[in-house]
Amino acid sequence: MADEAGLDLVEIAPNSEPPVCKILDLGKLKFANQKKAAEARKKQKIVEIKEIKMRPNIDTHDYDVKMRAMNRFFEDGDKVKVTLKFRGREMAHQELGMKLLLQVKDDTQAIAKVEAEPKLEGRQMMMVLAPR
Repeated sequence: MADEAGLDLVEIAPNSEPPVCKILDLGKLKFANQKKAAEARKKQKIVEIKEIKMRPNIDTHDYDVKMRAMNRFFEDGDKVKVTLKFRGREMAHQELGMKLLLQVKDDTQAIAKVEAEPKLEGRQMMMVLAPR
C-alpha cells in the first residue's frame, strides 16, 4: 500500500504489541522533528551566574546600588554569587562580613533562595543565591 501511494512505511511504536506502523513521507517526518527540536532549543533559558563584589565596610548607598543590581539579575532569571573580599586587618573581623551576608540574605528573601550558604575561602567569603 505504501509503494502504491509513493510513501514510506514507518514503524512508530516498535515496543507495543502489536508494533504500530504508519504510511507517511519519511522526509517530511524528519523535517518536522528537526523543526520541533530547533524550536525547543530556541525557548531554552541559559542560567548565568552573575557576581556581585562587596567589602565588609560597605556604605549604605553603595549597598543599595548593589542590591538594585542584584534584584535586576533575579528578574532576568540569573543566579547571583555575592563575594565579600577581606583585606588586611579586616580578616580579624570576619563576623562583620558574615553579618553583611546575612543582611543580603534577609533583604532578598522574598525574591531569592540561598543555594550555597556563606562560607570563607581564603580571604573571601561567598554565597550563591538563586531566584525563586
